[in-house]
Amino acid sequence: MSESTSTEQSRFVLQTVGFDARFPNTNQTRNCFQNYTDYFKCIAAKGDDFAPCKQFQRAYNSLCPNEWVRPAIAKFDEQRDSNTFPASLEP
Repeated sequence: MSESTSTEQSRFVLQTVGFDARFPNTNQTRNCFQNYTDYFKCIAAKGDDFAPCKQFQRAYNSLCPNEWVRPAIAKFDEQRDSNTFPASLEP
């Protein structure tokens, strides 16, 4: 392996979301949705620059099925914009 390839690989750390006792089953659909709402509650309370909020964003991006990431998240965003989102996003 060349030195540049070794350096390039060491810059990336692959992680998955840790265990959440609220969602013990293997179906993570609710966990995905909850992390999405937690992220927007967090940024509403603390602002976009609050680093711990990014953990919720990484979690929903990781947990949501690949088929959801674009269409469902886009639908969630559309619902938030039109104030028809099914969950409260108030902190």
